[in-house]
Amino acid sequence: MYAVVEIGGHQYRVSEGDVLFVDKQSDETDQKLTFDRVLLTNDDGKVTVGKPVVDGASVEATLLDNVKSDKVMVFKKKRRKGYRVKRGHRQPMSQIEINKISVSGGGSTKKAASKSKAKEETSASEETQEVSTDMTAKEAISHIRNTDLEDLKGFVPDSEDRVTVLDAWNSKQEG
Repeated sequence: MYAVVEIGGHQYRVSEGDVLFVDKQSDETDQKLTFDRVLLTNDDGKVTVGKPVVDGASVEATLLDNVKSDKVMVFKKKRRKGYRVKRGHRQPMSQIEINKISVSGGGSTKKAASKSKAKEETSASEETQEVSTDMTAKEAISHIRNTDLEDLKGFVPDSEDRVTVLDAWNSKQEG
């Protein structure tokens, strides 16, 4: 199982047990962190894509250490003027370990619970999408051909009853 989570404005693909470096989170080490902005989850081929986030999903991590990244050299020069400035910069980073990826929302707060209740009341088009990644290309083509136009809204012109993959691609490129 893996998830795509947004941490500090960056997106990371994480699995349980992964150790990664992210922008500095906190000064205290051995602190438990919870990230609620989960954009995608994959549970053994069952992919859940959020719009923009997956409701109730969270990633729990432990802050291992605060370190500085490699030095980035900034060198400015204006030719024939004798102007040279050399500076370095080291970005503060946090080393975290992913402990748990929960899709059911075990680490959600009251605010997240109220958001999920509000989302349940909205229309079905705003719910998370279930996409199967186990299809071959031939199965996907037959699925598209056998699917009604209402289910493929936005990919085909309104005048067509059935669609092929090539027709869907061409109409998407034109529009």
